[in-house]
Amino acid sequence: MGQHVIKMPDLGEGIAEVEVVAWRVQPGDAIVEDQVLADVMTDKATVEIPSPVHGTVIALGGKVGESLAVGAELIRLEVEGAGNAKAAPPPADEPAEVPHGFVPEPARVAEAAASVAQAAPAAAPPPPPPRPAPARAPAPAPALRAAGEKPLAAPSVRKRAWDLGIELQYVAGSGPAGRITHADLDAHVAGRGRAPGADGRYAQLEGEEAVPVIGLRRKIAEKMQLAKRQIPHFTYVEEVDVTELEALRGQLNARYGEERGKLTLLPLLMRAVVLALRRFPDVNARYDDQANVVTRYAPVHMGIATQTDAGLMVPVVRHAEARDPWSSAAEIARLADAARHGKAARDELSGSTITLTSLGALGGIVSTPVINHPEVAIVGVNRIVDRPVIRNGGMVARKLMNLSSSFDHRVIDGMVAAEFIQAVRSYLESPATLFVE
Repeated sequence: MGQHVIKMPDLGEGIAEVEVVAWRVQPGDAIVEDQVLADVMTDKATVEIPSPVHGTVIALGGKVGESLAVGAELIRLEVEGAGNAKAAPPPADEPAEVPHGFVPEPARVAEAAASVAQAAPAAAPPPPPPRPAPARAPAPAPALRAAGEKPLAAPSVRKRAWDLGIELQYVAGSGPAGRITHADLDAHVAGRGRAPGADGRYAQLEGEEAVPVIGLRRKIAEKMQLAKRQIPHFTYVEEVDVTELEALRGQLNARYGEERGKLTLLPLLMRAVVLALRRFPDVNARYDDQANVVTRYAPVHMGIATQTDAGLMVPVVRHAEARDPWSSAAEIARLADAARHGKAARDELSGSTITLTSLGALGGIVSTPVINHPEVAIVGVNRIVDRPVIRNGGMVARKLMNLSSSFDHRVIDGMVAAEFIQAVRSYLESPATLFVE
C-alpha cells in the first residue's frame, strides 16, 4: 500500500488560492475515481474537486473556511501500489491526528494501559454506591404536542376553553395520551402545573450561536465591503408610471404566452436599459481603480442579481442588446435556475457591464443598491403599487413603480445619472417604443 497526495488544481483565470466550503469525504472513507472530494470557492463560483484515483482517505488538507493555495495538499489517500508520495509521519512534539473512525491496535492499547498503570499512583477504592431511595411512582408529566398535532379533549372541555378564550394547542394535557381535562384548564388559567412560558408564546430563551462567515457569504461580504470602500455611491430615485407597460405585458402574454413563454417586468426593463445605454455609453462601463482607466463596452452584458439559498449571486445575460424580451426572459430563467441549484459556470457569473437588481413584491418604496464592483452603475426596481394620480384635472388610479439606482460618482456625474434614468423612464412609460428601432 502507498500514499497518494491530491493537490489543489489550477482552476484558471489567475486564481492563486481557493476557500474550502465543504468536504464531501472524511478520513477513513473509501472513495472511487471521479468521486467528488470537496467543494471550493473561487472568486466567481463554487467548484467541485473530483478524485483521480481509488483509495481510502487518510487526511484532509484543511478545515472548512480555510484557504488553500493552488498546488497545496488538498487530500491524502492510501492507495494500492506505491502511490505518488511518501508517508508523512507526525512531528515528534505533536500527537498524531487520529482519523475519524480509526481504532488503535489491541497491542498498542494494552501497552498504553500498562504504562499508565505504572506511572499513576495507586488510586483509593471507590466509595460504595449510595443506597437507592425507595422507588416512587413518578407524577405524570404534562404532555405538549408537536407542531401541527391536534390537541385531544372532550367536547365539554373544548367548549369551556372557547368560553375562556384559551387555545388548547398551548395547554398541557395530563390525561391519557396527553388528553386535556378540566383540571388542566384550571391549572392553565391559574398558571399552575407548567413552567413559565411553557406554552411557547412567551417562553424565555437562552443561548447563542456563532455562524462562521465562509464560502459564498464571505465572498459577498468582501465584494460589498470593496464596493462601498472604493466607490463613492450616488443614488437617484425616480417614479415611473407603468400602467401602459403592464397592460402591454398582459396583452403579449395572452397572445404569445403559450408559444413564447410568459413575460415578467424584468426583460422589458432590460430592453429599456439597453436602448437608454445607446445614448449614455459611459454608464455601460467598468472602472479599473489601479490603472485609473474607464472601459466603455459596446455589448451590454447584463448582470441579474439573484437570491439563492447560499446567498446573492449575479449571473450574466450576455449580449442583452441582441435579445428580444422573450429571449431575455428565457435566459434569465435559465441562469437563475442554474444559480439557485449551484450549477452556474464561472463564466456565467462574471463579466457583467451593468447590473439590474429587484426584490420583486418585496421591493419596497426606495432602496439604495450597492454597485457590483468594478461596474459603474446598478439599476434597482421597487414594487409596483396602485396610487391615485391627477391626470387631465381628475384623479385616476395608476400603477406606479420607483427605480432606485446607484452610480459611481467618480465616473458618472449626477446630471448624467438623472438623464439616463429619465431615458429609461420614457421607454417604460411609452412601451411601444421598446419595439421601435
